[in-house]
Amino acid sequence: MSEEKVVAVIMVGGPTKGTRFRPLSFNTPKPLIPLAGQPMIHHPISACKKISNLAQIFLIGFYEEREFALYVSSISNELKIPVRYLKEDKPHGSAGALYYFRDRIMEEKPSHVFLLNCDVCCSFPLQDILDAHRRYGGIGTMLVIKVSAEAASQFGELVADPDTKELLHYTEKPETFVSDLINCGVYVFTSDIFKAIEGVYNQMRETSSNYNHFQYATRSVPSDFVRLDQDILSPLAGKKQLYTYENKDFWEQIKTPGKSLKCSDLYLAQFRETCPRLLASGDGTNKKPMIVGDVYIHPSVKLHPSAKIGPNVSISANVRVGPGARLINCIILDDVEIKDNAVVINSIIGWKSSIGRWSRVQASGDDNERLGITILGEAVTVEDEVVVIGSIVLQNKTLNASVQDDIIL
Repeated sequence: MSEEKVVAVIMVGGPTKGTRFRPLSFNTPKPLIPLAGQPMIHHPISACKKISNLAQIFLIGFYEEREFALYVSSISNELKIPVRYLKEDKPHGSAGALYYFRDRIMEEKPSHVFLLNCDVCCSFPLQDILDAHRRYGGIGTMLVIKVSAEAASQFGELVADPDTKELLHYTEKPETFVSDLINCGVYVFTSDIFKAIEGVYNQMRETSSNYNHFQYATRSVPSDFVRLDQDILSPLAGKKQLYTYENKDFWEQIKTPGKSLKCSDLYLAQFRETCPRLLASGDGTNKKPMIVGDVYIHPSVKLHPSAKIGPNVSISANVRVGPGARLINCIILDDVEIKDNAVVINSIIGWKSSIGRWSRVQASGDDNERLGITILGEAVTVEDEVVVIGSIVLQNKTLNASVQDDIIL
């Protein structure tokens, strides 16, 4: 068993998805937007690296290959594991995409295939899921977590046997409450998953070719689009084919920039346990700025020692932070300049932007509100003594007057 190979597949979506991430996703694919100083997709990839006998990692999506080429090359070299980007000709659904690339995925005859969604933030206990799956048997095991009854309806709700952990019932975003146990979007399967998907394809073909094709004719998606949740998980529930592994750690879905700021905080906190060397330190002396809580600072950043940074701040490459600046709960992307005595709170500052002297960029910090965090797109200039509160500013804008609760197009 120890020699059995394992592969991982990470779904990255495409440019028609992630529209809620605008303006950040206009020029950068959502999976490559940094959280805690690393591209969003880097966190699940790093977790995959820890799986025993991992042969390779596949990224599947419908972005252009050139958008991922540089990252795929650098991460393959860094982790010493082959990472390949597979471009869909069109969206096929997560199960459909898995089947579409089945020959590539199975070329090394792996015993198990991990399937992850890149817009999930958690500690990714992948080896634990695999070990549990080997004990359970069946086709697959999915990561699940308990949430509040109010939050559950936004996700796939499920019922599992409390003793055997078998998946007994699964329903995607039900209108009435089913369970406080939800799907985390992280799975491990045996190769039998491909037979299960093929069975759905065959059923769809047969059903659509005769007169009694109401079920599939009324689907809101194309006939060659196979959804993992409704088309695979729901029908297999209660048949001793699928099992659950409960996540006792943190979990979030990264649907909005506000959630990305929260997830950056979760990853920074995780670094304190798993990789403390990635976190900055400083004591407010003449040589080092004051660092409060968990903070990531890229080595190329130039920080004035009188600045005060944190908690939950991530600062990317080639950023310049002037004297007296104060940064709290924010993500600062590459090549930003934050001038003297500027304040940034509950915000994401886009690449090549500039925050003027004595200016203030902030928001309430409520990640459930549309304008709960302030977002500046790429190359936005906030001039001196301008206040920006609870606003979204598209790229290449100059703000010379204060704004509040606004979207600047």
